[in-house]
Amino acid sequence: MIPTARCLAAKPAGFFKRSAEELSRLSKIAWNSEGLHTPTKPYVLLDFEDESIVAGCKTMADRAVGGFSTASLDYVPADPATKSPAHARFHGSISTKLPQNWRIERTGYAAFRNKDRGLWLFGQLYWDMDPYTYLALRVKSDGRRYTVNIQTDSIVQTDIHQHRLYTRHHRVQAESSDDYLSSHSAETPELAEALYPHGIPASLSDIPPASTIMSTSTGTTSGTTGWETIMIPFNGFVRTNLGLVVEPQTSIMRQRVKSIGIGLTDRVDGPYDLHVHKIWATNGMSEGEAEEERRICGADALPVDEGVRTGWQSSTHVSQQERAPKEKKGLKALRDEWNR
Repeated sequence: MIPTARCLAAKPAGFFKRSAEELSRLSKIAWNSEGLHTPTKPYVLLDFEDESIVAGCKTMADRAVGGFSTASLDYVPADPATKSPAHARFHGSISTKLPQNWRIERTGYAAFRNKDRGLWLFGQLYWDMDPYTYLALRVKSDGRRYTVNIQTDSIVQTDIHQHRLYTRHHRVQAESSDDYLSSHSAETPELAEALYPHGIPASLSDIPPASTIMSTSTGTTSGTTGWETIMIPFNGFVRTNLGLVVEPQTSIMRQRVKSIGIGLTDRVDGPYDLHVHKIWATNGMSEGEAEEERRICGADALPVDEGVRTGWQSSTHVSQQERAPKEKKGLKALRDEWNR
């Protein structure tokens, strides 16, 4: 296959560009003294409005082991008529048909993730999301049971931290999470015991845990665009290995995140279609993000987080700050704060 000019133009950034971008980001953090307080601005990880970000991802499916599921990740340009932003479309078809290979006992999965971020001046490039509480995703879902996957530079390289991607269109398969494994025909009791020996984790059940932030359904479709933003707490992810929940559970190594992706392992035959606009780390919806959130998500937009708005300070402290002169930034401010 000969690469087209469009593919070549969308190729991921090279070594020097990656190094320059990371040095610029770290310099801004140091200059603005962001390491001394909880960040109020988002840390964008994958912005699929950039076609090169889509080109920098890879898809996976059970075809690698002889299965029949398919997976594609395509760049979709912005559509002003529907106010839809440029984004990535993850689509294909799930098939649970087994290949003629006696070693393969289970198929029916598809996924995508970003490729390794490559090297920069100081070695392997990772995302450092330690100062943030949530992983945010802006998506338009068909309701299937997708899973968000995070891989870090852990000792066990095949470990993946997972959390269900809950949306307003999420299809609940049973009345409760306890009934799910016994009622879903695609899973046998033996397989359920192997997958979840200690019971199905709350983060992987069909019922969203209270810690997941998502828009509240109004029961109407007026003013909705289909897009919605979901915030998943990092401490809610479950450690798995080769699809199995493993013990002991450990927290995500947020300082060294290698890849982020989305998979579909519900083993329900048929097509799937998930649109993804952006993935970022955050401590809550900020006022700077609110305009974009309302423009894209419409009536399903998340409100501004009051903690982010006030910088997690008391109302008295905020009022004093509002009356004070504009705060200094940079190294001088850092020195002044240290000397207080």
